[in-house]
Amino acid sequence: MSAHEHIKFWHDATLSNLELLHATYVTHTFAPHSHEGYVIGVIEQGAEQFAYRRSQHVAPVGSIVFINPGEMHTGSSASEHGWTYRTLYPSIELLQRAVSDLTGRPRDIPFFAEPVVHDPEMMTEISLTHRALEEQASALERESRLLWTLSRLILRYADDHPRPRPFTKEHMGIQRVRSYLEENYAENISLEQLAAIAHLSPFHLLRSFRDQMSLPPHAYLIQLRIMHAKHMLRMGLPCIDTALAVGFADQSHFTKHFKRIVGVPPGLYGGVRKK
Repeated sequence: MSAHEHIKFWHDATLSNLELLHATYVTHTFAPHSHEGYVIGVIEQGAEQFAYRRSQHVAPVGSIVFINPGEMHTGSSASEHGWTYRTLYPSIELLQRAVSDLTGRPRDIPFFAEPVVHDPEMMTEISLTHRALEEQASALERESRLLWTLSRLILRYADDHPRPRPFTKEHMGIQRVRSYLEENYAENISLEQLAAIAHLSPFHLLRSFRDQMSLPPHAYLIQLRIMHAKHMLRMGLPCIDTALAVGFADQSHFTKHFKRIVGVPPGLYGGVRKK
């Protein structure tokens, strides 16, 4: 990690185990990855660039970043001095609760169509909410600020969820591969195996998988392993045991991939979770 980089990661057990990050990154580059919940961040200094939804985006200082659940994205500095940001990682259930409170009835999960928006008022509000959570304000203040902020973001920026693409034969083959990887993420899997499952040639599988998922099968497998590793670390499993349980050959490879995707080392992530 660069001498100019710093990372503070924590979670709030009283708010559905909400994860939070306050960090400065200069040389760190996030590998393609997704999150089970949302990413809502504000850029305090510098600028971040990231690939998302088949486009390249730049989030300058003062902007808000939205990433929807399960959607692949990257992250790196767009300036030589890096970027500093505050990020909330609210769960799908937390956003659904906010929508239900707004409408008085159950609704589909919110979808944020614009990944980067410039809204000084909301940027300030998100920052204040993040600081209140960081400074351990009262439980009432933390819950009130978070729900109010999420509700206002939904009202301003959430759209109806886009319709899924029709299930072609090729698409269904990729879905079978995804299901297989999700069920066997800890195994040593070959490209030939996946091609047979998809009923496609290895090359056609690679091209189609990358087209639909924005990353190749091996990178998706690493993403799955890290997702399961996070759950194990939350339960208090040691790093080495977690690494082996999710299919990594050793702890060093696990640590490298974990930090590239999560942004913090697994030891720090697991240590915070134990508190």
